[in-house]
Amino acid sequence: MTTDQAVGLAREDEGPQRATLLELFLDLVFVAALALTSRTLAQRLDWVGVFETVVLLMAVWWVWAASALSTELHHPGRPPIFAMTLWVMFGTILMAGALPGAFAGHGLIFAGAYVAIQVGRGAFLVAVPSGRLAQQHFGRFMFWFAVSAVPWLAGAFVSGPARGLLWTAALVVDYAVAWLRYPTPRIGRLPAPRYAVAADHLAERYQQIFTLALGDLILIITLTYAAHDLTLDRTAALLVGFTTAVLLWQIYVHRAGALLKAVIEASRDPGGFVRSAPNTHLLMVAGIVAASAGFEAVIAHPAERASPWLVGVLLGGPALFLLGRARFEYEVFSRVSPSRLLALLVLAVAGPVLVLTPALVAGLAATLVLAGVAVADSIRAHGNPPEPPMPST
Repeated sequence: MTTDQAVGLAREDEGPQRATLLELFLDLVFVAALALTSRTLAQRLDWVGVFETVVLLMAVWWVWAASALSTELHHPGRPPIFAMTLWVMFGTILMAGALPGAFAGHGLIFAGAYVAIQVGRGAFLVAVPSGRLAQQHFGRFMFWFAVSAVPWLAGAFVSGPARGLLWTAALVVDYAVAWLRYPTPRIGRLPAPRYAVAADHLAERYQQIFTLALGDLILIITLTYAAHDLTLDRTAALLVGFTTAVLLWQIYVHRAGALLKAVIEASRDPGGFVRSAPNTHLLMVAGIVAASAGFEAVIAHPAERASPWLVGVLLGGPALFLLGRARFEYEVFSRVSPSRLLALLVLAVAGPVLVLTPALVAGLAATLVLAGVAVADSIRAHGNPPEPPMPST
């Protein structure tokens, strides 16, 4: 038994480890954050709006990813971890509340909450008596989040492009050092064995957040529909948006999604999966956020001619999702289904044509492409035995 386990904070090595109700409770605050992210994009469909949404989404996502790893390694039900989780939840609520004005007057609240969550989590876990290895582990986190705090907070005191550049630099630090296993002065990188994971727990955490992200899409289209006159074309747009949510879920869970636990267990390098899974799922969640923003506009004005930016968001959402899903499939099976690549080509070719059509037609076209992928998956699987996972790492 390790020192960490002796004090009762680290998860035990044996037995199934399911995600807890506290972790699901934590994820609920991210539904609000994702919904506000997609609504922020819907209100500004241009290159500035897209850039700002990417920055904000990556920040929100990294809070979730770091929190998921923390609860992966420790028992969320223990009082110190419970208190830390509540800290993260309240900080995320602050971030979500400030998100629509993060590039305006609420930049300091957004950046300050992000820094407080990330640095505070590390400081809290270092201070808790959980053993030398665990303290070193989270000491690395705290060090690098303190480094990225400088551009995060500096960006809050400037405006315009400078804020975007500083926050982008901060995100580069946060994401890059995680991929490099947090190389830290004096204590070095995070050792690969520390990335041993409970496959059932980690798989369930990513399946949960993906499903809750789909809840963002359903929430947005429902609220938008309720806020307008319930006309026939808006009802049709609502049906198309709901169908998109169903297809995104179906494509995700088909084979690869259902085998997530098995592929972690079969992987030669579970730590590599821990480092790649956040980025893979970020692409898929970003696709859902874009689809939510697009269908908000479609339901509000289904008969209006689709602008180039609206078409870009409506098609770009499924494209981002399929890119992430293709990468996910490669991680599980060491191959990519041709239907995903063909769908990406169709989305790219359809874009110039759809700018001449009503918004509802553009949304329907994106949904039909996803339907084609789902049908191809079903045809490929029909009559064939389940394909075993063959992870690429």
